[in-house]
Amino acid sequence: MSGLRFGVIGLGVISRFYLAALERVPGVRLAAVCDRDPAVLEPFGDRVACFTDHRELLAAGGLDAVVVTVPNDLHLAICRDALRAGLPVCVEKPLALRAAEGEELAALAAERRVPLFTAFHRRYNAAVRELCPAVAEQPLPVRSVTARYFELIEEHVGRDRWYLDPERCGGGCVADNGPNAYDLLRLLAGRMELTGAEVVRDGGGVDRYAALELAGPGGVRGRIELDWSYPGELKDVAVELADGSVLRADLLAGHQGFKQSLWHEYEGIVGEFAGLLDGGGGSGGTAERGPDGVDALRVVEAAYRAEAAGAGSATRTDTGTRAEVRG
Repeated sequence: MSGLRFGVIGLGVISRFYLAALERVPGVRLAAVCDRDPAVLEPFGDRVACFTDHRELLAAGGLDAVVVTVPNDLHLAICRDALRAGLPVCVEKPLALRAAEGEELAALAAERRVPLFTAFHRRYNAAVRELCPAVAEQPLPVRSVTARYFELIEEHVGRDRWYLDPERCGGGCVADNGPNAYDLLRLLAGRMELTGAEVVRDGGGVDRYAALELAGPGGVRGRIELDWSYPGELKDVAVELADGSVLRADLLAGHQGFKQSLWHEYEGIVGEFAGLLDGGGGSGGTAERGPDGVDALRVVEAAYRAEAAGAGSATRTDTGTRAEVRG
């Protein structure tokens, strides 16, 4: 069999989108899988090499790259081991739990001259792909960009309950959905810095709602709204131009059913990562590493610092209604 040989480390809720993409994208194929649970490996037993320890997968060789889709708290150790083994890495966002960890991985990738690619799947959404050139063609500058990312997290996590464990996730909606939303702002208007944050947590300490305010060069403003208690799913982005006109993208348009838009987005991830391995450049990162996952981690950390400093926080007593903000 020909094609780039990929290993997938972690067979949780997101892995199915990578596995499907590896079947559909030309020039790549699944060659190995790894998960701590032997039961989830059983369907792959007669198809590809199976491992319960990522270190054994790396030592076995025979791969051209790995996809890391494990709980967020395991990203650092597994990506570090893969990079040290000389394997290109595509890692599910966030790159790591902390900006310092992301910087460590980025430095290691640069030192070893191995691609490190953070998978921000929303940049591959068809509506976003149409919006980006439409914005670039406008004669007027961008005044603001707003990204909304609403869903009921319990519908998404399945057996992956680690999403609701702040220690494993790195937080809640800010840590896990924030990087995707920020990546859209950066894609459309450039890098931004946090200027304010409102964070609402449930009784278990999980941040389930957040509104982040940001600013970039030239006075451009950004706003990110995240909600893990939304009854359904809403994902969109709006770009306001200097004259007040607005260009919009509904990320769910044409995709009926919860999470259905992800299938084509993950094909975009795998296709671009494969192109990176063949010597092509990324759509917003560098030819060496792909999209930058460290910048998003800096914004996440700034949001939690703002919350801790009392710049806006609250506790939500139920999962259905947004609480009033205190502080």
